[in-house]
Parts: sequence; C-alpha cells; structure tokens
Amino acid sequence: MLTVKRFSASWCSPCRQLAPIMESVSRKFPDVTFVTVDVDEQKLQAQNYGIRSVPTVVFERNGVEISRFSGVRPEGSIVQLINESK
Repeated sequence: MLTVKRFSASWCSPCRQLAPIMESVSRKFPDVTFVTVDVDEQKLQAQNYGIRSVPTVVFERNGVEISRFSGVRPEGSIVQLINESK
C-alpha cells in the first residue's frame, strides 16, 4: 500500500500553493492514502522523519520510505512519482 505524507505548516506560503495540487492528485488515486502532517502540531512526527523544510512530501510503501521531495512541484510531476512508486 502506498502512502503519501505531506509535511506542511499554516504559515508556509509554498505549503499553501502545494495544498490544492495535492488535493487534485489525491482524487486521481483513490487507492493511495494521502496524509497531511502539520509540523507545528505534530513536532515529534516531523522530527522522526527528519523534516528540515516544508513542504516536504514523503512516499512510503508498506510503511517504508521509498522517496521524498521538498518544495512545490507541478501536478504532472507528482502523478508521475506516484505511478513510479506503486
């Protein structure tokens, strides 16, 4: 099972740019679990993932990290990453 975790913060402008892109991507992949983690509210989880900047998106297959990226990416790029990760 593929899980996509988006680490973000309410004060982060790029995070606000990425949010609607990820919402659109999530509608294309009903078989993928999408999770949003607010780094201010869930500091320990962000620390456990070694999050140094937001937004950071982590791809996990069966609980094991397989890739990640930081910053804003276009929807097509994220769709491609998910297809490669499945």
